[in-house]
Amino acid sequence: MSPDSLVTKTFFLDNFAVRQWDDPAYGGTRISFDKAEFVQRIQEAFDKGSPLVDGYAPFCKHIFVPNFVDAKVGALEITDANRHLLKSGYTKRRPEELAVLTRWFTASEVEVPPARHLDIILYSREQLEKEYSAMPSKQGADAPLPSAPWGIISVKAQDENHETPMQPITMLRNALGREEGGSGVALDRAAYEASVAYWESHATIVDGPKPNGE
Repeated sequence: MSPDSLVTKTFFLDNFAVRQWDDPAYGGTRISFDKAEFVQRIQEAFDKGSPLVDGYAPFCKHIFVPNFVDAKVGALEITDANRHLLKSGYTKRRPEELAVLTRWFTASEVEVPPARHLDIILYSREQLEKEYSAMPSKQGADAPLPSAPWGIISVKAQDENHETPMQPITMLRNALGREEGGSGVALDRAAYEASVAYWESHATIVDGPKPNGE
């Protein structure tokens, strides 16, 4: 598939999000839908009035759309009935990153319902250029980024039509800086505590034996 087909006037599908289509070990929302059509559908939703919602930093935005790809939720609430099915281990999203302790459910062992909404997480093209410059292998290609202003870096299938907390380790990685695979945004203590409160009672879902991180 040509990279040009994954670009609209406003959005492009970043390599970081492509893992959700192509990597069977991805821990979180997996997507089975034509990539080019996916980006076009997000553009259509934006053109029809779905707003850009502020994220955790000025370079981060969200668009919330109905779940048109039949994706299942990417995380489950931990209950007394499924707690014994939790698994844990050290994982990393990319070879150059530090491994971190993670816990997850294996999809074949739990009932995973379809989600109501998709949270489309966006980074500005300028921010992605900074991150790729600090960690060139993060992009996975030497080609320049598309000219569209916003890159789709993650898709979360969820029941909520608002942002749910990113995982605590993602916040810590961001605070470590772009050289460690983060965004360089300083840790917000209140946001971190809210993240812990949410993820203490939730875990990601993985199709394979071990996740490849959010």
